Amino acid sequence: MSRIINPESAGKERNYLTRTVVLAVRELARQREPGAEARDLAAYLALSLRAVGNTIDVSVAAWEKRGYWVKADRFRMDWAWTGHIAEKMKTAILDEDWGTVAALAAHAAQKLGKVNVPMNHRLGKPWAGAWQVLKRE
Repeated sequence: MSRIINPESAGKERNYLTRTVVLAVRELARQREPGAEARDLAAYLALSLRAVGNTIDVSVAAWEKRGYWVKADRFRMDWAWTGHIAEKMKTAILDEDWGTVAALAAHAAQKLGKVNVPMNHRLGKPWAGAWQVLKRE
């Protein structure tokens, strides 16, 4: 019997989300004043960073099963910031605190500085409608 390979792994999802977060931070930095697109971008950052944080335990489970506790803990510590920034970002967006949103977006961009998104990408605009999703939560 052959192995079953899951093409939709947590690592691939995390990679996609981090690339779109970097792209959203770039677009948010280009915004001159808070409008509908800026709200969508900021809401997408909050939602995506929370989703990245949710992929961590799934990735670490295989290492813990094999007894690689140090590697698992180091990976958790490397990505622990995503959940904290996501919650602060959500609060700042709902309070219309754009200074805090800009600071948190810059912090996320700094943490994801090694992520490379080429100018000719195929990611599209995944943040479209994110503000409505965030308001519904």
